[in-house]
Amino acid sequence: MSNPNIIQKKQLYSELIPQVKSLIDGVDNHVGALANVAALLHDTLPYFFWVGFYIVRNGQLELGPFQGDVACYTIKKGRGVCGKAWEEKQTLVVPNVLQFLGHIACSSKSRSEIVVPVFKGEEVIAVIDVDSEGYSAFDDIDKDGLEKIAKIISPLFE
Repeated sequence: MSNPNIIQKKQLYSELIPQVKSLIDGVDNHVGALANVAALLHDTLPYFFWVGFYIVRNGQLELGPFQGDVACYTIKKGRGVCGKAWEEKQTLVVPNVLQFLGHIACSSKSRSEIVVPVFKGEEVIAVIDVDSEGYSAFDDIDKDGLEKIAKIISPLFE
């Protein structure tokens, strides 16, 4: 799927941020809220092939709400892009997952990936995982936008 130009992308994120806030404000159904956030991101950003949440539970990342193809149920700390972002406590942008050592191929269609940690204080409590079928699909605009979204949704994991 094509990647919108920089101006379009910035505009999409500026419209997404308030929508994400409105989807979670006053909502007690945290699973439903995360499912709606995943659906909003998947439907709004055409280059998002797969988008979802992995939640830290029982010493590993466990699959949460998502939109896209069938996904891996659990990911160990330090494994794959998700596990590495969790371990390093920072956003990882991978232009070509085929060149990422230890990449976990939940879908053979994935070509690039961005993983954004969700924090409670200093601890990672979840990650936002996004895959694209295109190489080099993610950039600093995605990083900035998704990091803002991670801050907005972090109370859903408490």
